Amino acid sequence: MSEKKIHNTLIIGSGPAGYTAAVYAARANMEPILYTGLEPGGQLMITTDVENYPGYPDGVKGPEMMDDFRKQAERFGTKVHYDTVVKVDFTGPVHKAWTEGGEEIHAHSIIISTGASAKWLGLESEKRLQNKGVSACAVCDGFFFKDMKVAVVGGGDTAAEEAQYLAKLCPEVHLLVRRDEMRASKIMQNRVLNTKNIRIHWHTEAEEILGEDEVEGVRVVNNQTGEKSTIDIKGFFVAIGHKPNTDIFKDWLEMDETGYILTEGKSTKTNIEGVYASGDAQDKIYRQAVTAAGTGCMAALDAERFLTEKGII
Repeated sequence: MSEKKIHNTLIIGSGPAGYTAAVYAARANMEPILYTGLEPGGQLMITTDVENYPGYPDGVKGPEMMDDFRKQAERFGTKVHYDTVVKVDFTGPVHKAWTEGGEEIHAHSIIISTGASAKWLGLESEKRLQNKGVSACAVCDGFFFKDMKVAVVGGGDTAAEEAQYLAKLCPEVHLLVRRDEMRASKIMQNRVLNTKNIRIHWHTEAEEILGEDEVEGVRVVNNQTGEKSTIDIKGFFVAIGHKPNTDIFKDWLEMDETGYILTEGKSTKTNIEGVYASGDAQDKIYRQAVTAAGTGCMAALDAERFLTEKGII
């Protein structure tokens, strides 16, 4: 029985981080293989217009941009597999991974780019109107709602930051908070409270987003009195947090309390030698396509140095 092939570099997950890592790794003769995961292309596959990524002066559709990324990675020799890694073993110098399809993969280095998923409220109307006025990223989509009234759901730092950002673009921002206080840090709360065009609705939950082909308003309910009312808005921003897609690594890698992978200093190195983390799986601050791509580049360069020092390539 022949020995199992050991790949130089396995990239787990696609999106800007994974595909950028693949471009750099392939051009460095690392012969990377990439497993796309459940959502090939990541969160950008559900993003219509991307206007803030350099190199696309007229903007680009999210799926189209990810298709460009994939083609570029494949052009240099990356082998893209449409399967999901569901289990890993980082005990030995050779790392192991298993896919949903039953394949066992051995690799000298691994780049994690599994991303994070936005948390949603679970409303039918929220799903139906996604990218038609419903968004989970004010920095990504806020510009489209300039000079329009919008609403933000949430009470933490993310919601406070999103509301602050939108307040610079929109005449009126309605912040829907389900309790009688915010969870955000005191400094963020003070900023929100002192911003004149942010109106806070306490004890308030979104019951339904109104509109057929675009957002026209939101019906809210006061969870103390049961009173319902309608707010006229054009944009609805859900800011109740993100969940990093890192569960399969929790027994191996150091993470923060919310599951984001911790990396060393300004590198992408994890606590396991030869394993690197990039994109939204390790970045809970910026969460942009361009920053994810940047860390994908960093991860490939870190992995290349590691493979070179070990005499593998």
